[in-house]
Amino acid sequence: MRVLGIETSCDETAIAIYDTERGLLANQIHSQTEVHARFGGVVPELAARDHVRKLPILLRAALTEAQISRGEIDAIGYTQGPGLQGALMTGAAFAKGLSLALNCPALGVHHLEGHVLAPFLMQPRPTYPFLALLVSGGHTQLIGVERLGGYTLLGESIDDAVGEAFDKSAKLMGLGYPGGAALSALAQQGRTDAVHFTRPMVDRPGLDLSFSGLKTAVSLAVAHGYPHADVAASFEQAVIDTLVIKIKRALEQTGYTQLVLAGGVAANQPLRARLKILMEARGGTVFYPPPILCTDNAAMIALVAAMRLGQGERDATMGFEVFPRWPLSAMAVPN
Repeated sequence: MRVLGIETSCDETAIAIYDTERGLLANQIHSQTEVHARFGGVVPELAARDHVRKLPILLRAALTEAQISRGEIDAIGYTQGPGLQGALMTGAAFAKGLSLALNCPALGVHHLEGHVLAPFLMQPRPTYPFLALLVSGGHTQLIGVERLGGYTLLGESIDDAVGEAFDKSAKLMGLGYPGGAALSALAQQGRTDAVHFTRPMVDRPGLDLSFSGLKTAVSLAVAHGYPHADVAASFEQAVIDTLVIKIKRALEQTGYTQLVLAGGVAANQPLRARLKILMEARGGTVFYPPPILCTDNAAMIALVAAMRLGQGERDATMGFEVFPRWPLSAMAVPN
């Protein structure tokens, strides 16, 4: 079965084609960074308009990359939420229109489920059950994954997500938008022990996290004149230490021996290295997709659609509904 995936949850427009026998055949991604950079953040209306412009172009590019025709598409998966409402609606409308034209089924996919299961696009693959750390600009969550659709939220950030804290801290240092990757690059030039940042909430029981205080601490460090490279390195180290402490607790609580790192911040190399050391010391394994599949992409959407379509799921009608706020626990699959 060949599944066309469509991702338009925020500021990346993406189309991919996944074959259940041959794997990923095409993966086209367009970033809207230049569209939003001068505003210092994503403008929802501009995001939706750019999706409308780019979807037909990316569809043609994906078909060319996969060397197939439109008529060889067997099903369509599209991001149904969470995300920006207007952006989600452009992708859903495009998917349903194409579904009608090709006379094939379409299925709405949960964006976060796509991230959590993205390592299944690679080899070796994780096996159920496993612990997932989802770290992105909008979400920081520790999730117990028992099976497809079997998700338990173990802990999450009570304020800023990790990616949001990176971007806001980068902005305080004048690194532009989006600044998370620039902050990580700058951190390689600094000392991780130059500025003392607390490891928030590690002295409290439970698995919830908090990062807004670190952002405030960065502001104070910058105001006190610390070199930006040292601030960046110390900040990144504090974030990684905090995540590692909470992951250890989650592994001890669940007994899982596999960890999946997912979301945009999963591309952070120091974080990957620390988690690899952690899991090897525990006799376990960490899985993460390549950086191109850490950012928002349609490959993960096509994959999850293929999994769920294979279990007989379908959208109930040719109409569409999107869910800007949508907890992952809502994506239950019956035992």
